[in-house]
Amino acid sequence: MADLKLHGFWYSPFTMRVAWTLKLKGLSYENIEEDRYNKSPQLLEYNPVHKKIPVLVHGGKPICESMVIVEYIDELWPQNPLLPRDPYQRAQAKFWVAYAEQMAPVRPALLHSTSAEEKKKVVEKTWEHFKVLEDHCLADKRKFFGGDKLNIVDIAFGSLFAFFVTIEDIKQVKILVAEKFPLLHLWFDNFKNAPIIKENFPDKEKMLATIKYILERKLASS
Repeated sequence: MADLKLHGFWYSPFTMRVAWTLKLKGLSYENIEEDRYNKSPQLLEYNPVHKKIPVLVHGGKPICESMVIVEYIDELWPQNPLLPRDPYQRAQAKFWVAYAEQMAPVRPALLHSTSAEEKKKVVEKTWEHFKVLEDHCLADKRKFFGGDKLNIVDIAFGSLFAFFVTIEDIKQVKILVAEKFPLLHLWFDNFKNAPIIKENFPDKEKMLATIKYILERKLASS
């Protein structure tokens, strides 16, 4: 059995990516829940550069950065492959994973927006990204980014969208608008209801409570 330990925050979209990948591969692992306000000495030792989660420890060796970890797992355990074998399709998948990373900063920007004008600008920026996905990834009405099966692009974006729909309730704004982005809305519905994802999707009420607590604590310390 693989000696795997995952250091992360359960509510982090980046930890979700790794946890979902491990589950999709059918791999057992030890989950080590970190405290964002008091990170363990082990985490700081394993990721001395960024001091961030997630970190996967395999046989005592740490791997950092969520999508780097996902690729590592996919390469080492080939069952239920997430990256296409065809070189061109593989390159395309990696392109869209990189786009997901470019899109990730709008998440904290929206979360920490204060004025209505600031919030409006961030939502519009988010919609620009959504339109790119709607027009260039899902125009053929595929079920997942990977076609009929989940792939690495679904994992990269799915974790961000899990956070977006939670932020909607906190910021009182609709982000994933079905009428505006019907294909993207359908994709996310398919994604979150895929068996392994559904079984390991974060509880929305618990997510809301946790993110509100983080925001309140940040506000109190400012």
